[in-house]
Parts: sequence; C-alpha cells; structure tokens
Amino acid sequence: MLIINFIQIKDVTILQWLLSNGLRILLIIALTYLLGIILKRIIIRTVKLAVEKDKFSSKEGRLKRERTLIRIFSGVVNVIIWLMAVMMLLQELNIKIGPLLAGAGIVGVAVGFGGQYLIRDLIAGFFIIFENQYRIGDIVKFDNVSGMVEDITLRTTILRDIDGIVHHIPNGEIKIVSNMSKGFARVNINIGVSYNADIDKVINVINQTGQVLAEDEVWKQFIIKPIQFLRIDEFADSAVIN
Repeated sequence: MLIINFIQIKDVTILQWLLSNGLRILLIIALTYLLGIILKRIIIRTVKLAVEKDKFSSKEGRLKRERTLIRIFSGVVNVIIWLMAVMMLLQELNIKIGPLLAGAGIVGVAVGFGGQYLIRDLIAGFFIIFENQYRIGDIVKFDNVSGMVEDITLRTTILRDIDGIVHHIPNGEIKIVSNMSKGFARVNINIGVSYNADIDKVINVINQTGQVLAEDEVWKQFIIKPIQFLRIDEFADSAVIN
C-alpha cells in the first residue's frame, strides 16, 4: 500500500510539472519559432525598402544585394533569439545558468588567443557586407581563387569555381577582392585570322555581328554596348591576332 501511494504521488508530481513547466517550455519554443518568422518578414521588408533607394544599381544588382543582406541578418537574428530561448528553457528545467555563464567566460579567456581569428573574420565579413564589395551570385576573384559566390556569412565566403569545386574562405583571409560582375562584365576575345584575309572585311563582319546581336529581342537586354572590333594586338607566326 505504501508503494502504491508513492507511485501515485510521483505520478501527480510529474503531471503537475508537465502542466506547469512543460506547458511553459512548449510555449517558449512556439513563441520563439513565431518570433523568428515575424522578424524575418520584417527584415525582408526593411532590406527591400533600403535597397530600392539605391538608384545607381541595376535591378539584378539590387536583387543580389537583397538576398545577401536578408541571408546575413536573418542568420544573426535567429542565433540571438534561439540563444535567449535556450537560456529560458534551462531555467524551466531548473538548471542554473549563472555557473554556465561563468564557465563560458573562463573558457572564453582560455581560447582568447584562438578567438582573435574568429573576431577578425567577423569584422572583415561585416565590412564586406556593409561596403557591398560583392553579393551572392557575383563572380569574384580572391588572390588565386575565383568563382561564383554561393553564400556569405559574417565568418566565411563560399565560392564555386569553374570546375565545380566549392571553396570556403574565411573573410579575414581575403586581402584583395576582384568583382568581375558588379554592375556589368566585359569580355575581351582575341580572334586569329589568316594573313591572306582582308582586315577591313574582318572588322566589318565583327561590327555587324555585334550590332545584330545587340538588336536581337532575346539578347539586347543583356548587352550594354554592341560587340565591336578594337585593335590588332599582334602579328603571330601563323595569324593576325585581333
């Protein structure tokens, strides 16, 4: 009889905990998830309004800027609100967060020398985004690595090169950024023609082809200036390089 009473008391205690702390835990998780959705919508609207004011960028440039800023701000906000939610959940589980914070401070001091690289990456990432050096979708070159920007965070930039290889570059390691697609891109093509060819005819064919392509219904929206002959670069062994 004593054992049965003990089990009943234990069941009542668990039930009371579920009705109080358990419900609060579910409420914290639900509100955090809902807050994340609301804040993301606010971020999207705010970023779009801010980017639309930039009349000097093209429509494609503004879209790239939007995707980049929304990605960054949404990630930062999600980390902050879920960290706050975890702290509240620990309190509901009767886990003292004071000693945890103190322990985190001691660990932070212990890894301080290693953390300086993380801080350097975060600061560099902030200025890359703030100065709009490149956006998701841009073609860039960092020293000896080049490719399309697939993702940007405050800590790293992810590039995919022409061979499909993905490169993860810490922002603090980036010294020189060459953006090859911001605003517009220019392509210089060398064409070799025979020494027996009529250079004037070659020039006319190139210029006429460029003009036709620039007036084409499909291609004209992508071409800022028609393709045209510029100059003769060199006289090679078997061809004239234009």
